[in-house]
Amino acid sequence: MSAGSYYVYILASRHHGTLYIGVTNDIRARLELHRSGRGSRFVHRYKIFRLVHVETLATPQEAIAREKQLKFWKRDWKIKLIEEENPDWNDRSRLL
Repeated sequence: MSAGSYYVYILASRHHGTLYIGVTNDIRARLELHRSGRGSRFVHRYKIFRLVHVETLATPQEAIAREKQLKFWKRDWKIKLIEEENPDWNDRSRLL
């Protein structure tokens, strides 16, 4: 993680579970908000806490555009994206 970076991330409730796509400039803080119930109501309601995919982008505009792109993807495409680098859907937050 570097200063001035922006992140698009995918959270999952479990392997092949419910997905949530978000964007932030502080991935650690955003994950903490989600996990404490102070982030998205959707994330809290469905217990979507496992970080399964993260991308780093240089500008907020790029990050927002990528988030919107991923949100419009078919579920199968999102699963393929996750499984390309994380076939077991492990929580990647410990790698941050």
